[in-house]
Amino acid sequence: MLCVGTALVAQEVTPESKGETTPAPATTPKIATPQHVRVSQGVTTGLLLKRVNPKYPPKARENGIQGTVVLHAVISQEGDIVDLTTISGDPLLAKSAIKAVKQWKYRPYLLQGKPVEVDTEIQVNYTLSGG
Repeated sequence: MLCVGTALVAQEVTPESKGETTPAPATTPKIATPQHVRVSQGVTTGLLLKRVNPKYPPKARENGIQGTVVLHAVISQEGDIVDLTTISGDPLLAKSAIKAVKQWKYRPYLLQGKPVEVDTEIQVNYTLSGG
C-alpha cells in the first residue's frame, strides 16, 4: 500500500510575502517653525525698545553731507542686533549709523508663539538743519 500524504502548513500571507509594500500609517505632518524670517522695517520699528541716536559726524557736517543710510540687520531671538552691514549711504554717515544701531534693542519677534531671528532693513536719516 502506498500512502501519499500532503502536509498543510499554515502560512500567514502578508503584503511583503506577495512582493507588496505596506503603506505607512497616516500621520499629520508637523510644520516646523522657521528659525529666521524677513520682516519689514515698519514691523520692527514697533518692536524697538531702546534706540540710540547716531551722532552727526563733524566732518560730514562741515562738508554739508546729509542723506539716508540703509542698513541690513539681523536681530536675534533675544532682540539684539547680531549682524549689521551697509546697503547704501555715504561712508562717513554709515560708520556713525552702524555705531548707534548696534546698541538698539528689540522685543523678540514671535512666530507661532516662539521667538525667531529677524532679517530686516533699517534706515537712518541725516539732515542738516538750516541756519
